[in-house]
Amino acid sequence: MGADLDLETIRQAPKALLHDHLDGGLRPATVIELAAEQGYAVLPTTDVDELTAWFTRGAGGTSLEEYLEAFVHTVGVMQTRDGIERVAAECAEDLAADGVVYAEIRYAPEQHVEAGLTMDEVVEAVTAGFAAGSKGRNITVRSLLSAMRQQAGSTQIAELAVRHRDRGVVGFDIAGPEKGFPPTRHLDAFEYVQRENFHMTIHAGEAFGLPSIWEAIQFCGAERLGHGVRIVDDIVYDPDGEAHLGRLAAFVRDRRIPLEMCPTSNVGTGAVKSIAEHPIKALHDLRFRVTVNTDNRLMSDISMSGEFAGVHKAFGWGLAEMRWLTINALKSAFIPFDERLAIIDDIVKPGYHDLLAVAAA
Repeated sequence: MGADLDLETIRQAPKALLHDHLDGGLRPATVIELAAEQGYAVLPTTDVDELTAWFTRGAGGTSLEEYLEAFVHTVGVMQTRDGIERVAAECAEDLAADGVVYAEIRYAPEQHVEAGLTMDEVVEAVTAGFAAGSKGRNITVRSLLSAMRQQAGSTQIAELAVRHRDRGVVGFDIAGPEKGFPPTRHLDAFEYVQRENFHMTIHAGEAFGLPSIWEAIQFCGAERLGHGVRIVDDIVYDPDGEAHLGRLAAFVRDRRIPLEMCPTSNVGTGAVKSIAEHPIKALHDLRFRVTVNTDNRLMSDISMSGEFAGVHKAFGWGLAEMRWLTINALKSAFIPFDERLAIIDDIVKPGYHDLLAVAAA
């Protein structure tokens, strides 16, 4: 456990982010400006402070409906090439300013075609934006393409992801409501991704339980689990406090399947009551491959530094734990092995070495 950390020290630490939604991280001022440019006239307010408060009103876990309603407006202003490219560039800029050195940002191309863009054009706009926002900054940003699990176009999205695999897209995902829409509805898409030697992560075990995780891994071949908090339902503790893992939990730990955990978002969506009660602590202690992520930076009013500050306050995790979590994330990234290793050895380890040396002085 580390000594007390201030937010600025946490911000200086190199961080990696595997689970963050592009439409969940816009700057409120940008939403207002894009709405004006595009004639989008249904924002709840055009005052920056009031809109910020409106977007973050669901962050306390009081209303999942309020939390989800905010996406209507962010997606609403992400329907033009210029708008999408700007949002992506600002995403890269904001993450770099927060000390993130590697990020995989996900989005659903099918949600951005209402004004006539093709899905290929959506992907090209995002990729161009990430390149522009990363230029001259100490960050690498890649894309994950999400299919919506309540829709029927997942194979088309999987093919789109593979088509852009050498131009910034590193994986495929499904997102949307778990209950009633199991990942096995999209087996054709997952089997295609596997045949193409491509990567996949699946939202599973957030609002729904163990069956969602089991299907994602054993039927669909998920390499990572988006959230995965409900894996704790397969762990029981005896009166002495010793943990006993069920077959699925043991499989996830033994296979080192990464858990893309999003503590602050889980509070906002009501999956957990507080960060202090989040299963991430127990899973960390049991040596699951845990990672820390933001999910939706705008709606949850959070940054990667804020996430680490939250687990530091709740669990006393210091720089050593932050380094462990960051290396976990990079080990689990979908970029090639040599690129992962270069970021770990050339950026992450030296960065934490210097910060730990200052802390020890």
